[in-house]
Amino acid sequence: MDRLVWKIQKFKDLGIDELYDLLKLRADVFVVEQNSAYPDLDGKDRHRDTVHLTARTEGKRLAAYLRILAPGISYPDPSFGRVVVAPEFRNQGISHTLVKKALSLIRVQWPGRAVTIGAQVYLENFYGLHGFVPLSKAYVEDGIPHIDMKRLPQKGEDPGAGIPDSP
Repeated sequence: MDRLVWKIQKFKDLGIDELYDLLKLRADVFVVEQNSAYPDLDGKDRHRDTVHLTARTEGKRLAAYLRILAPGISYPDPSFGRVVVAPEFRNQGISHTLVKKALSLIRVQWPGRAVTIGAQVYLENFYGLHGFVPLSKAYVEDGIPHIDMKRLPQKGEDPGAGIPDSP
C-alpha cells in the first residue's frame, strides 16, 4: 500500500477536485453500497467550524475521510461523522487511524470535552475500542440502525498526540 498523506481542511479550503472526491466516496459507500437514500448534503460540511480530515495515497487517491463537527452542530459535545474508508483500502487499519486522528484534533480544539457520535449499530464494538460507550438505544436513521455513543475525556491523554500534518 502507498503511504497515506493526511490533510486537515475547512470547507472553504477544499479544492473542487478534493470536494468532488470526498462527496463521491460518501455517495458510493453510504448511498450505493449501503443502499440508503438520505440527504448527505446537510449544510454541516460548510459550517465555519467543521473540519474535513482526509487520507490520500501519494498518488492522490482518496483512501479515507471524516468530518469533525463543533459542539452544538449535531450534539452538545464535539462530534465526528461521515467516517468512510474506500473499499480498496479496507482491512488495513486505516479506520482506526482515522478515528485516532479525529480524537486528537478534537482534544486540541476542545480540551477536556466528551465526544458524542451517532454510529451504525454494527460498528458499536469498533467504536468501543476507542473508548466510546452506548448512550442510547438503537434507532433507525435513513433506513440503517444507529446508536448514539459517547467518549469521556481520558486521563493522561496528550492533547496533541497523533495529529496529522496538513500541508
